[in-house]
Amino acid sequence: MSENSISSHLLELRSRLLKVIYLFIIFSIAGMPFATQIYSFVSTPLIELMPVGSSMIATEVASPFMAPIKLVIYIALVFSMPWLFYQIWMYMSPGLLDSEKGFAAPLMISTVILFFSGISFAFFIVCPIVFKFFIEMAPESILIMTDINQYLSFVFKLVFAFGIAFEIPIATLLLIRSGIASKKSMKSARPYLIVFFLFVGMLLTPPDVFSQLFLAIPMWLLFEIGLIISKDKT
Repeated sequence: MSENSISSHLLELRSRLLKVIYLFIIFSIAGMPFATQIYSFVSTPLIELMPVGSSMIATEVASPFMAPIKLVIYIALVFSMPWLFYQIWMYMSPGLLDSEKGFAAPLMISTVILFFSGISFAFFIVCPIVFKFFIEMAPESILIMTDINQYLSFVFKLVFAFGIAFEIPIATLLLIRSGIASKKSMKSARPYLIVFFLFVGMLLTPPDVFSQLFLAIPMWLLFEIGLIISKDKT
């Protein structure tokens, strides 16, 4: 590959990354006027379960102002992900064969759908279950008052981890279709992968065993789905 060719590829990559950054900035700015409403929506899973007399608290002077802004930035990042996937596709597509393009297009769409499915599953199903368990297990002498920054950090880590984890069927499909691994070898590695999923759950989720299991178990099930839909390279 010539030096000019490498330079042109790097320039195109830079251009596409800048497009992602620009959209992220636009989403962030557009969301700022609605930061308080967005925060109220995101805090609902915990607020609805908190006992009477409990509330969210701010332990730092600037937290009431900064927490909603931080949340808008988190959400802008999440909603920029499909645009990132699209830019990756546009960068790679010129080097693909027609048959590969026909396979890659639905793959990119599936990637976006699975990503947001993981986020929705975490926010609407996992978060309420986890919060309900924590609140019910708290001793009666403890008054639950969660710090808003800690809450946002917990929720963002959880939902983003699920968004990434829901890509496992795509990763499994690509490994088998490309010939890097076979269905037989993937099945043989199942026990080790389950341990790996538990380890990933420990790394990506907040430090409690329930969040880790809620991530590790769907990862395993999604891996099995990936095996079912995959065919060995011929």
